[in-house]
Amino acid sequence: MAHKNLLRDFKRPKNIIFEHEEVSPFYGRFVAAPFERGFGVTIANSIRRTLLSSIQGYAITAMRVEYINDEGKNALLSNEFESIHGVFEDTVQVVQNLKRVRLKLLDETESRAIFVKKNGEGTFKAGDLEIDANIQILNPDQHIATLNEDASLFIELQLDLGRGYVAAERNLAYIESIGTVPIDAIFTPVQKVNFRIEDTRVGQRTDYDKFVLEVWTDGTITPDDAVADASKILKEHFTCFINFEEEEEVEEEAEDPEEERMRAVLKTAIEELELSVRSSNCLRVAGIKCIGDLVIKNEEEITKIKNLGKKSITEIQNKLSSLGLGFGLKNLSHLTKSKII
Repeated sequence: MAHKNLLRDFKRPKNIIFEHEEVSPFYGRFVAAPFERGFGVTIANSIRRTLLSSIQGYAITAMRVEYINDEGKNALLSNEFESIHGVFEDTVQVVQNLKRVRLKLLDETESRAIFVKKNGEGTFKAGDLEIDANIQILNPDQHIATLNEDASLFIELQLDLGRGYVAAERNLAYIESIGTVPIDAIFTPVQKVNFRIEDTRVGQRTDYDKFVLEVWTDGTITPDDAVADASKILKEHFTCFINFEEEEEVEEEAEDPEEERMRAVLKTAIEELELSVRSSNCLRVAGIKCIGDLVIKNEEEITKIKNLGKKSITEIQNKLSSLGLGFGLKNLSHLTKSKII
């Protein structure tokens, strides 16, 4: 079976338009068109599902806390149900707060441990984890814990790169140090995705698809980069289904909008001119099926059409004139080739 020019006659968007007026690392609105009918929802839904499930991000996957207990001795947190002396919140709540911290490592390493020491009364916030220039905290005001004057903590946190959601039980398998508490990891940086499909016009046709995609992220990845990553993931998954060598598609030159409109007019069937029955029958018998077939003929050729009188010719001229056309328009012949019409 021939595989050449599979995409010929398919309407596809040349690029995707980023429509959000303000530059924001948290929100993006994208528009892509035109797609053949049905391809809009197929592609938009695939991108949406991939964005929500498969984009990489960083999360805190484990913590280890050493503290001074109420007897003044060093103690090690053994599990999330044990309280920490000097901390107002119970440990379960502290873990929940740590899960909400959104961060990234600027050097893009896959794993790293960070160490934080807290003494005395105060508030422990996500911004306190930004211990060097390589760590970026996107929500520095995220509350982690409230400390009283007796607090003396040494905290070790494990940061990892991953995707989706990983339960604490799975993270437990990678823990080697005694006293390390695993944490449910929410790696995905994409928080929400919406899309809608609208009709769009190309030439005279109005049944092509346009999709409008809205993406919200936590700021660790920009929406346009997230869409690019999702598209790359989909592309690589589809590649294995192609069982032949791909040839480079020869793209047609971009067409002037007015020329594209005129091409659509020239492809219009003669019946749509709403001529009299006599005029329509004469043109049909003469093999004239569309407006393009009609306008490339000069007036002399038209008068030679059997049974087509002056009244019918005048009627046809008036219809063509209303479209900005007439007889003998040879300069439009490049738009009336049979392979296009």
